Amino acid sequence: MPTALKTQVGRALGSAAARRLLAQDQIPGVVYGHGMTPVAVTVDRKDLRVALSGPAGLNTVLELHVGSDTYPAIVKEVQRDPVKRIVRHVDFQQISLTELITVHVPLHVKGVAKAVLAEGGLVDPVVSSIDVRATAANIPNEITVDVTNMTMNSVVRLGDLVMPQGVSIVGDPEFVVVTVVSTKVEEAAPVAAAPVEGETPAEGAAAADGAAAAEGAAPAAAGKGDAKPAAGGKPSK
Repeated sequence: MPTALKTQVGRALGSAAARRLLAQDQIPGVVYGHGMTPVAVTVDRKDLRVALSGPAGLNTVLELHVGSDTYPAIVKEVQRDPVKRIVRHVDFQQISLTELITVHVPLHVKGVAKAVLAEGGLVDPVVSSIDVRATAANIPNEITVDVTNMTMNSVVRLGDLVMPQGVSIVGDPEFVVVTVVSTKVEEAAPVAAAPVEGETPAEGAAAADGAAAAEGAAPAAAGKGDAKPAAGGKPSK
């Protein structure tokens, strides 16, 4: 059964007017669809939150009161503040209860992929929602994908998802929606120094050994210099 939501018509247009409405917890919006002339409306923030608080969320079928008219509608788009994340504008689409419409539906992962965990991997959902087509009465609250049998080499594609009766997927069936990532860190193999141009690998290794030997001999040479007597002094017996 549609959820009733009242709106107010005749709001002032423009960014300044929108800011004044938002300051009063009134959200500017628009209603369109089915050939109707778009209507600018205002909806109370609390009323909108309550209307969309059910399991269907943004896909809740609304009985939208616009002036003296009433339309079946859904929320087609919401615009949020980039920092506060509060709703700043809402688009309502008038729908037919018997026609197919395209909506976004959340994608939820269920189950434990034991084979993946055993090899140090993690199941990684690529998307959080998918597009489906259905009538208003058949819109699912969510689509679930069971990852219990996944392995390190498996993926779940859009075409692998099981849809409820009366619901069809929108998009490329080959699109990957769930994959697996490895959490293991592989140690990098030691990299040998590249030989100088014109030098064979053996010569490069010999030169490196010679340099290491010279570095080891440097402290000894410095030690011999320290044993020399100071100028004018006699050597110790």
